Amino acid sequence: MQNNPNGPYDDVFSNLAKIVEDIVKSMPESQHARIIGYTIITRQPSSEDPQVFHFNAPDDDDEIPYEVMESDDQIFITATLPADFRNAPYADIGTDHVRIFVDDRSVTVMLDSMVDRIHSHYRIHRGIMDITLKKVKNPVQYTPSGNPE
Repeated sequence: MQNNPNGPYDDVFSNLAKIVEDIVKSMPESQHARIIGYTIITRQPSSEDPQVFHFNAPDDDDEIPYEVMESDDQIFITATLPADFRNAPYADIGTDHVRIFVDDRSVTVMLDSMVDRIHSHYRIHRGIMDITLKKVKNPVQYTPSGNPE
């Protein structure tokens, strides 16, 4: 998958992750250390620090653990994928939810904000699924009859 054209620093962060991985491998007792994945969020509102809104700790091995972070205009979901999947994992991005599928396992992440499906995307790298969702600024609300308010 290509880097996000709106993220000009993707290559820099990828190289930074490789440097950190090399440093960890050079440390004593490093035979058990490994870097599985990374997420670096650069576009954060200057008024506040990044906040984690939800972390789903799996109750059993069949659940997919994920974490949700949110900024003013984007939502970020990071899921740790199992190492033993048979088919390519994927994310089905809806306007108010995201479903993550790994073989016969799935998890649904309900969103507090409406998102623009066209300008949202996901990528999988080293067992981590990173999902970036663009929030809709002024979502149109519909009445039960189907007419906009």
